[in-house]
Amino acid sequence: MRLLLLVLCQGLLLTNNVTFIAINGLVGLSIAPSPWMATLPITAYVAGGALFANLVARHQRAWGRRRAFQLGLCVAMVSCALCAYAAASHSFVLLVAATMLAGYYNANAGLYRFAATEVVAPRFKERAISWVLAGGIIGAVAGPSLASATRDVLPVPFAGAYAALIGVALLALALISFIRFPPLPLPSAARPGRPLREIARQPAFVVAVVACSLGYGVMNLLMAATPIAMLQCSHPFSSTALVLEWHVLGMYVPSFFTGSLIRRFGGLPVMSAGVVLNAVCIAVALSGVDLTHFLAALFTLGVGWNFLYVGGTTLLTETYRPEEKTSVQAALDTAVFTTMTVTSFSSGALITTQGWTWLNVGSLLPVVLTALALLWLALQRRAALRRSVA
Repeated sequence: MRLLLLVLCQGLLLTNNVTFIAINGLVGLSIAPSPWMATLPITAYVAGGALFANLVARHQRAWGRRRAFQLGLCVAMVSCALCAYAAASHSFVLLVAATMLAGYYNANAGLYRFAATEVVAPRFKERAISWVLAGGIIGAVAGPSLASATRDVLPVPFAGAYAALIGVALLALALISFIRFPPLPLPSAARPGRPLREIARQPAFVVAVVACSLGYGVMNLLMAATPIAMLQCSHPFSSTALVLEWHVLGMYVPSFFTGSLIRRFGGLPVMSAGVVLNAVCIAVALSGVDLTHFLAALFTLGVGWNFLYVGGTTLLTETYRPEEKTSVQAALDTAVFTTMTVTSFSSGALITTQGWTWLNVGSLLPVVLTALALLWLALQRRAALRRSVA
C-alpha cells in the first residue's frame, strides 16, 4: 500500500513537471525581454533543484521523510500561485523566481524513488525504484492534457494551468500524509559514516552520477527545446502536447520491466542500451522535422533516459551505507540538477540562435562521454575480477 501511494505521488510530480515543461517555455517566450531567454523559467526550475538539494537532505534528516515531503508540496502550491500571477502581470523576473522556488519541491519529490526502497524488502529495491518511476505514466497522460485543457480557462493564457497544478499538489499532499516511513538511519558516534569525498572515489559512484546526470542532461536539452522547435516548424500546440505525452510515456512505461532487466542482465548492459537509444533519438531528429520525426525521436529519448536513470540510481544504492544515504542521494541530485540547469539554459539559447539541427549535433558529446564512462567501469570490474581470481 505504501509503495502504491508513492507511485501515485510520483505520477502527480510528473503531472506538475510535464505541465511545467509544456508551458513555461511558451509563457517565457511571450513575456521574456529577448527570445533566447525563453527557457530561463525551465532553467530556474532545475537550478532551484540544485540549489535546494542539500537543504532538502537536511530537512529529510531533521524531520523525516513524510514531513519533509509535505513541506515540499506546500512550497509547490505557493510557487504555482506565483507563476500564475507572473503570467497575468507579465513579470518575467517573477516567473523565473517562482519556478526557482518550485525547484525545492522538485528536489524533494525526486527522493520518492529512494524512499521506495525503504518500504520494501531489500531484494525488491530495483523493482521498487522502477515501479515508483512508472508512476510517471500518470504525468505522461495528465500533464499534456492538463496543459491543453486549462490553457484558455482564464483570460491569461496558461494561468489556468498553474492554478490547476495547485490542486495537483493538494491531492499529493493528502496522499503522502497516509504513508508511514521507517526512521532514517542517522550518523552516530558508533557509525559516523564515511566522508563524501571518500565515497565519491568509488568507480561505481562516479559512473552512477555520470549516467544519471548526463542521461538527464541530454533528455532535458532536447525535451525543453521541443515546444519551441515545433512552434518554429509551425506545428500546433496540440501536436506539441502529443509529442510530450509520448515522450513521457517512453520515460516511464519501461519502468514496469527495467528493474527485472537489471536483475537479469546487470546495470551496465541496461545503461549501455540507454546510450544506444539516445544516439538513435539524435539520428531520427536530424532526419526531419515532421510530426512523426518529433514523436519517434522524443519517445526513443524517453526510453533511453529510463534505462540510464533507473540503472544509475540502482548502481548508486551499492555505494553507500544506511547512515550515509541522505548525503549521497543529495550529492547525486545536486549533480543531476546542476547538469539540467546548464542544459536548460543551453537549450533555449541554442534553439533560438542555432536551430534544432545544431542542438541535436551538440547532444552527441554527452552521449559519447556516458558511453566512455560505462566502458571504463566495465574494464574496472573486469580487472578487479581477474585480481580476485589470481
